[in-house]
Formats: sequence, C-alpha cells, structure tokens
Amino acid sequence: MKISELISELFKLLHNKYFYIGLLTLIVGMELNFYSQKYLLNYIQNGKSLPILSDLVLDNIPLWDIDYLYDIFSIVSLLVLVVFIIDKRKYQSIPYFLVLSGIFQIVRGFFIVLTPFGNPMGFDGTEGPFNGFTDIELGVYPSGHTGIAYLYFLLVKAKPYRYILLFSVSVIILALFFSRGHYTIDILSGVFFAYAIKCFGDRHLLRYFGDNSADKETDK
Repeated sequence: MKISELISELFKLLHNKYFYIGLLTLIVGMELNFYSQKYLLNYIQNGKSLPILSDLVLDNIPLWDIDYLYDIFSIVSLLVLVVFIIDKRKYQSIPYFLVLSGIFQIVRGFFIVLTPFGNPMGFDGTEGPFNGFTDIELGVYPSGHTGIAYLYFLLVKAKPYRYILLFSVSVIILALFFSRGHYTIDILSGVFFAYAIKCFGDRHLLRYFGDNSADKETDK
C-alpha cells in the first residue's frame, strides 16, 4: 500500500458529494446525541428523576468494574474498520459507512429522549480512558457502543476483520452487562437497530453511497 495511493483515493472522496452527505449525517447524529443527553441532564437538575428499571439478567449476575473495556473495544472496532478500508481499498464505501453510522446516531438521539430511563442500579459512571466518550452519561436506549460496533461487523465481510469485529462486539456486550453500563433491552436493541439500519441502507442507499463490492467480499 503506497501512501500516494491513499492520498489519491482520499482526494477523490473530496469530489464525491455523497461523502459530504454521509459526513454531515454523522455529525448531525453525534450532535443530536449530545443535546439529547444535555436535555436529560437538565431534566434531572430541575428536580425530576429518571426511572431505574429491574432487569432479569443484571439482577442475577455479579457487578464487575470493567467499564473501561467497552470504550477500549469500541475504539478497536473503529480501528479495524479503518484498516479494512485501507487494506481492501474500499475507499468508495466510506460515504456509505458514514451515512449508516450517522443514521444510527440520529435514531439513538431520538430514542434516548423518547424512552428516558435512568442508568441501571450499580452504574457509577465510566472510569476508563475515554469516559464513555462523553461527560454526560445519560440516555441508555439503545446502546450506542453495541449498535455501532455491530454495524461495523455487518459492514465488513472479509476475514479476519469480521472475526476481530465479532470478538470486539462480544467483549463490549459482556463489559456492558457486568459493569451495568446498559440494560439488557438496550444491548439487544442496539443489535436490532443496527441490523435494521443496515437492511434499510442496502435496500435504499447503497446504490448511491457505496460500491456493491463492500457487501460481497466474504472470504478474502
């Protein structure tokens, strides 16, 4: 892989309008998540409370202080996706990856306000190096850590990247369970939401945002 080739391909993206649409979608989704969490913070500061739910799984497993793992493996998932793009030269699929990630963030931004649950009992905030990626750790449904990592897994078909991503998703899910980072419904819904968004994208957006080869490479 030559640096000149990488620069050339990235330069081509700057002339692709769908790259900017995908990037804008992701930025809007991330900003919506921030303001939704800020809304929930103001909600609490005004004297109101968010309900804490019972959870069949969380109520029957031990509490472990391993919250740093879901942040670390979320970063690992992103790095694996980047390496996959460079290694397999999937530069033209970047707009598609961006727009699907953005759609997930937008959907989550709405749902964490529509279903304003409090954090599970026992969760005391993320103490890892990335602090849950935000200083405001409110809004649980669906799980962004799980959904985004699983979306990457669905987008990448080539081995061994797919196996690494599946391992990362598994670690994220287990860490969220044992550290009480999310309710069971948040984690499962993160998976279902990601799958639904991927299906929607393949049906309605892939023809515009990416090359079909991004979804056809299975064993290489």
